[in-house]
Amino acid sequence: MPLPDPSLPLAADLHGKVVLISGATGGLGRPIALACARAGATVVLHARVVRKLEELYDEIVAAGGPEPTILPLDLAKAQAADFGNVASAIDAQLGRLDALVHTAAQLGSLGPVEHQSFDSWLAVLRVNLAAALGLTRSLARLLEASVDASVTFTLDTRGETPKAYWGAYAASKAGLGALATTLADEWEDRERMRVNAVVPGPIRTPLRNLTHPAEDASALPLPERLVPLYLHLVAGQRKDESGARIDAQAWLAGAPAVTSLLP
Repeated sequence: MPLPDPSLPLAADLHGKVVLISGATGGLGRPIALACARAGATVVLHARVVRKLEELYDEIVAAGGPEPTILPLDLAKAQAADFGNVASAIDAQLGRLDALVHTAAQLGSLGPVEHQSFDSWLAVLRVNLAAALGLTRSLARLLEASVDASVTFTLDTRGETPKAYWGAYAASKAGLGALATTLADEWEDRERMRVNAVVPGPIRTPLRNLTHPAEDASALPLPERLVPLYLHLVAGQRKDESGARIDAQAWLAGAPAVTSLLP
């Protein structure tokens, strides 16, 4: 599967497209949202904090991008009806959806399992796993109506190789990987729908700083380095390349980076 050159900007054309990004004000979601807007997309910006959404909205408008839509929703508390309302609102206001990029994530607490509360586990599972299911399931009808629809999940190495003290976060990301594989298999024969997953690895984000506070963050790649990869999955990938799991660190290093989500 050919991927864009990580050393070059990707000239994506998203004019007339609508892209929803969960966690759009986060360390990874924000640069993806800005890049999609620069490429001409109408971006649906999801996050929990309205103030941050409004700041990102203003930045996109000031840069001349299409007017985005803000979607404030606390995924730790969202119910099935909330995700249905999201789909109805997008349909009514924008009339279409062409891509869904999942970047929202909650760390929870790190420590021995017996020290992690049940309520904390539920919150992390809701944000990292159940919300991804709720959004994707509710938006599937709109995506299926697109001539070229894309769903991109953001996984984590801790979900694939769990270690002590990562508890709820590792379990939720493992479940997200299973969801991505399930969806890729179910949509394999849908000609206009693509499903992929990116494993970012260590990048310079606030979440990484929480888990590795003593680390030299300047040695890590900025999340902006991953933007061409996400844009490629949103706009440049062929249908027969769908179902990919991409190791972003390998991609940045120019090494083989793609494996299949499907068994």
